[in-house]
Amino acid sequence: MPDQTDRFLAKVAAGNGGCWHWTGHIKPNGYGQVTVGGRKFNAHRFAYEALRGPIPDGLVIDHLCRNRRCVNPDHLEPVTHQTNALRGIGPTARNAKATHCVRGHDFDAANTYITPNGARQCRACHAAHARARYSRRGVPRAAA
Repeated sequence: MPDQTDRFLAKVAAGNGGCWHWTGHIKPNGYGQVTVGGRKFNAHRFAYEALRGPIPDGLVIDHLCRNRRCVNPDHLEPVTHQTNALRGIGPTARNAKATHCVRGHDFDAANTYITPNGARQCRACHAAHARARYSRRGVPRAAA
């Protein structure tokens, strides 16, 4: 693999913050792509395996620098898919980091229900929604 690694490194340029920018083909999703032996690989995965070793089964490569074009193995870490998603900036990560529901109620032990699929629901909002639904149906509220 030394010849392939040399060819790979020829398409790497120094970037900001110690990133190694992939100058070869970039896929529409922003990740670099390299072809080796007629097979296509994500450039960051190839870099990690060529310079660090195999990626453990069940793990994905997380860009610690958040730069999809970076192939610096010091910026790449094998993690679970869940860890990778929670470290990101997408909806999954934003929801996991939320401390309040959209109406401002705390996500605390007393006010949070965890659904069977792992999502959080605000008990106060759920109760208000149920009251409104019953009110529209004309169902009388039980005496408290």
